[in-house]
Amino acid sequence: MPKQTTKPIDYPHAVIQQIELLAQNIVVARKRRKETQAQWAKRLGVSQPTMARIEKGDPSVAMASYVMCMWLIQPDCALADLIAPQHDSIALEREIAKVQPRRAPVGPSASPTPRGGSTQTAAGLAALITKAQGPR
Repeated sequence: MPKQTTKPIDYPHAVIQQIELLAQNIVVARKRRKETQAQWAKRLGVSQPTMARIEKGDPSVAMASYVMCMWLIQPDCALADLIAPQHDSIALEREIAKVQPRRAPVGPSASPTPRGGSTQTAAGLAALITKAQGPR
């Protein structure tokens, strides 16, 4: 297994908080189902001590173990959809900014439609969104 280069203590505080919240939700889900850590560990294919580390929010536990816990709780939820390209608003905004025409200062003699026209800009925006969504 490759050596981890970033130590969990060096993770941003927001990341640690999210892992801890995830761990708390896993504990609640397991307990609401009236199942033991040993039962979940067996279903996950990990040891009971690893299951205990998951429930403590240990960031050094393999991501697959956390994802498997989420799948046990909500098997029909598509985790990858959370970061699907069409939901990446920052990247979409950057792509839109690249295609938007640079507007010259508007003066009394300037035309109301900038070079490139609003129709072309809207078409370019639609093309970018379609491209970001990928094949359907």
